[in-house]
Amino acid sequence: MQTGLYVSLSSQMALEKRLNTLADNIANSNTVGFRATEVKFNQVLGDTKPTKVSYVSEGEEYLSTSSGALARTGATLDFAVRGDAWFSIETPAGPALTRDGRFTLTEAGELVTIKGYPVLDAGGAPIQVNGAAGDIKVGADGVIHQNGVQVASLGLYQADFSDGFMRYDNSAVMPAIQPEPVVDRFDVGVMQGFLEESNVNAIQEMTQLIMVTRAFDNVTALMRDSESSLEEAIRTLGGDR
Repeated sequence: MQTGLYVSLSSQMALEKRLNTLADNIANSNTVGFRATEVKFNQVLGDTKPTKVSYVSEGEEYLSTSSGALARTGATLDFAVRGDAWFSIETPAGPALTRDGRFTLTEAGELVTIKGYPVLDAGGAPIQVNGAAGDIKVGADGVIHQNGVQVASLGLYQADFSDGFMRYDNSAVMPAIQPEPVVDRFDVGVMQGFLEESNVNAIQEMTQLIMVTRAFDNVTALMRDSESSLEEAIRTLGGDR
């Protein structure tokens, strides 16, 4: 009887974690460059003699690798990443990765995000251009030209999220493993005048949210019934009527 309660509790913990990730995904279904959070669950065997009991792990979060739809804006300083790569930005918490390419220029000519964070090149340095030197043209390789002259380059980074990550300002992420600049890869690039939308399917996530909520409620009811049965058994065996 007690074992059943422990199994139910492990299930609730896992379901609660999934509920939190689903709610966050839905809240960011319209966030530019947002990658959905998924959760992988494993079976855990408890050494409860004479039989082994299966529990569910709390779950390990990982980022969805699917890309969001591309929206054409035509804006000179809007960029989308093509392929599995990220822009790098400097935040108060340190360098972070993002696929939100809504950039602007400061009066000093520094390329920054809409939150004012500097955009970095492949060497990790802030990108600086001359705002009065002509139109900015960016090639598929991320190289920035003004009047036909190369003046800077957007840094593209590849990331390994296998050791975990932290969210920063919705669409930005900070992987536990140091990201590396993309070098000599033809499957990634930059598209000027486009933005990548969130890769969250809001209808699908909402459906899963309803299903997980129902599962959580069912486990809660099961735990309540099991506890009532246990209390009834104790009263009966103890002669307390």
